Amino acid sequence: MNTLKDILYKVSIEAVDGSTNQSYTNLHFDSRKVGLNDIFVAIRGTKSDGHDYIKNAVDQGAIAVVCEEFPELKINGVTYIKVNDTREALAYMASNFYDNPSSKLKLIGVTGTNGKTTVTTLLYQLFLKLGYPVGLISTVRILINEEEFPTRLTTPDSITINQHINQMCDAGVEYVFMEVSSHGIDQKRSLGLDFDAAIFTNLSHDHLDYHKTFEAYRDVKKRFFDQLKKSAIAITNRDDKNGNYMLQNCKAKTYTYALKSYADYKAKIIENSFSGLHLKMNDREVWTKVIGEFNAYNLLAVYALAHLFDLDELESLKFISQLQPVDGRFEHFKSQTENISAIVDYAHTPDALKNVLQTINSIRTKNENVITVVGCGGNRDKTKRPKMGQIAAHYSDQVIFTSDNPRDEDPDEIIKDIEKGVEAQHQQKTLSIAHRKEAIKTACKIAKPNDIILIAGKGHETYQEIKGERKDFDDMEIVKSYLNQFKK
Repeated sequence: MNTLKDILYKVSIEAVDGSTNQSYTNLHFDSRKVGLNDIFVAIRGTKSDGHDYIKNAVDQGAIAVVCEEFPELKINGVTYIKVNDTREALAYMASNFYDNPSSKLKLIGVTGTNGKTTVTTLLYQLFLKLGYPVGLISTVRILINEEEFPTRLTTPDSITINQHINQMCDAGVEYVFMEVSSHGIDQKRSLGLDFDAAIFTNLSHDHLDYHKTFEAYRDVKKRFFDQLKKSAIAITNRDDKNGNYMLQNCKAKTYTYALKSYADYKAKIIENSFSGLHLKMNDREVWTKVIGEFNAYNLLAVYALAHLFDLDELESLKFISQLQPVDGRFEHFKSQTENISAIVDYAHTPDALKNVLQTINSIRTKNENVITVVGCGGNRDKTKRPKMGQIAAHYSDQVIFTSDNPRDEDPDEIIKDIEKGVEAQHQQKTLSIAHRKEAIKTACKIAKPNDIILIAGKGHETYQEIKGERKDFDDMEIVKSYLNQFKK
C-alpha cells in the first residue's frame, strides 16, 4: 500500500507534525466522506472552510490532515501536514492517488468564454467516428467512449477529474477532451494534469462577480497556457484580440486559427443557412450541419487540432461534415404548420447572445420577426445584465425578458437590471414576464408564420434553479409543445 510520502510527491510542504510513512486508504476534501485511515484536505471555500471540520474528519478516522494552518488541538497518531495552498496540494495529491492517469493518454483542454462545450464535444464526436477510444469531460456530460456519467460543474474537482481519467485509462481511452473553466484554473482543479494540447476559443464579458476585473479573468485563462509543457501544442483564435496574449511566454508549440486574420489555419464561410455551414478550410470545401460564424471558428479549431495530431485530412473533413450540433447550442426546430423556427441556445453572456442574434439576422430574409426570450442567472455577474438587455433589444424585433436560473435572487429584480440596458428607441419592443414558461408561451402566441423565436440562456439545461431547488424545465420541450398547441 502507498504511504503519505508517496501521495505528497510535488506538494510544497511547510511543516509536518507526525509520520509520513503511514499507509492510507482514501483521499477526501469533504469531511462527511472521511473513513478509517483516510486523508482529509482542508479547503477554504466561498461558503465554508474545511479547517472548521478537521476535528470531524479525525473523529471519523482520518489518519492525516493537510491544512494551511495547524489546529490548536492535535491528536496522537494523526499526521498533520501544513502547506501554503491546500487546493494546489489537493490537485497534486489527487493525481498521485490515481498514479498520474493524465500522463497515460492524450489530454486536450479547451478554454475560453464561449465555445468550450461545442469544441470539446465536436472533437469527441470526430475522434470517435475516426475509430479512436475517447473520453469527454464537459459541462453537458462526462463520457467514456459512449458510456455517460453525470456532471454539474464545467471543471469538476481534482479528485473527480483524476478518478474519471483513471477510469478512461482502464477503458483503453487514447484521447480525452476537457473543458477548462476560469474557475477551474483559479481554484487549481486542473493543476497537476498532463495536458498535451490546449485550445483558446475567445474571451468576452463573464464571471466578473468572481474575478472582479476583466484583466484578472483574462490572466487566469492565460495561466493555463503558461503551465503547458514544451512538448504540448497551444492553439489560439487569432481573430480574438486576446488570442496572441494567451501565447505570450507559453513554452508549448504555438499555432493560430482565424477567419479574418493571417493564421496557420484559415476558413472562409461560403454559405450560412439554417441547414448548416458551407466552409472552405485551408483550401478544402466542406458542408457541415452546424450553423453560424461562431461555429465556423469552433469547427476550425477542431480541424486544426485533428491536423496537428496527424489525423488523415480527407478522413477528418469527411467526418467533420457529419458532426452533429451540440445539445442546446443553436438547437433548431421548425413547426410544420406555421413554419415558425425555434432556436434554443445556451447564450448567457453578452458576446454569445450577440453572436447568435447576428447569425439569425444574417440568415433571415427580413420578411419575418425575430422574437427573443432571455434572462440572466441569479447570484452571478450582475454587470453583464444591462448589456444582455441592450443586445437583445438591438438585434430583435420583439424581446421578452424573463427568469433564467434565479437561484436566491428575486426574478423581478434581475429583470430590472436587464431592462436598464435597453435604449430608449427600443423600449416599446420589450415585455417582461418573470415566469419563464409563460414567457415562452407568449412568444409562441405572438409569433406569426415564418417568424423566428430565440430562447437564450439555458440551452442544454433541463432544470431551473430556484431557492436551492432544481425544478424540471426544458426550453426545447416547452417551445415545441406550445408551437404545436397554437398551430392555426
